[in-house]
Amino acid sequence: MVNLTTLTTAALLLLAWRRSHSSSMFNTLEPEQVAEDSSQFFDLHGIHVHVKIIGHGTPVLVLLHGFAASTFTWNKVIERLAQVSTDIAFDRPGFGLTSRPVEGNWDGSNPYDHDAQADLTIELLDRLGIEKAILVGHSAGGMVATLTALRHPDRVESLVLVAPAIYSDLPPPVWLRPVLNQRVVRSVAPFFARAMARATTPIMNHAWHDPRRITPDEREGYTQPFRISGWDKSMVEVARANRPHDLARQLAALTLPVLVITGDDDRVIPTAESRRLARDLPHAELKEIPDCGHISQEEKPEEFLQALLPFIARWGAK
Repeated sequence: MVNLTTLTTAALLLLAWRRSHSSSMFNTLEPEQVAEDSSQFFDLHGIHVHVKIIGHGTPVLVLLHGFAASTFTWNKVIERLAQVSTDIAFDRPGFGLTSRPVEGNWDGSNPYDHDAQADLTIELLDRLGIEKAILVGHSAGGMVATLTALRHPDRVESLVLVAPAIYSDLPPPVWLRPVLNQRVVRSVAPFFARAMARATTPIMNHAWHDPRRITPDEREGYTQPFRISGWDKSMVEVARANRPHDLARQLAALTLPVLVITGDDDRVIPTAESRRLARDLPHAELKEIPDCGHISQEEKPEEFLQALLPFIARWGAK
């Protein structure tokens, strides 16, 4: 018997469908149509992974973006980092230009699961012949970076966690998972995702300390992935794969050097949580950027680099 929660959710999704089904904003482009000159694609376990590699030599940095972001989030800092390191940025499954397989077309485990994405990070390093790297993870990417270090400690030289989601769960909310496992809801959920995509402006404003700093190019950088074919269906898969994690109870196992970077006005992952993380980790230091929100590498790139560059100079793989 279908319960009231399911009926209510389905009604909301159908309402979203009525508002969004005729839009030409969505599902109009293939990844190769918007790939840049620096873009590469690697096939890893059935996933066509979009990768950018800039710079050369050691240390090697792997840059892991947050929820609903992409390699675009590193644009303001990657060229400077490439002067002193090799920088590998890739779109995690479900985001950016990386392919978006639906259930039934997976080669192995669910690619949207965070554990699988941690393993994918190591598989990419294997493909590139890289033994060790510094992982730089922002927000949900910080969670993936932490999982990678826990699952593959011999492959991670040090960690840089930028406003990481360690104590808080990020969207999509975990409670959506059982709802989306019901077929009637899942069939219309992509239309709901399309309606939600229209909220990028208030979401971005919330993530910045001063939204007036957001340029039109930056807003375009976040909306472009919503025009990639299949993004809405993959967002449903991202929500279905989301589950609680227990990283907070495993922090003592992270004995490698860690840098935690946060803005002093982070309203997405509260600044207090990053301060707590720096205290809870055995060997961590904290850099707090003033007048800055959740995405310090975009809002305050110079201050972000001032925090990061000395750390990688000390703890980069040689």
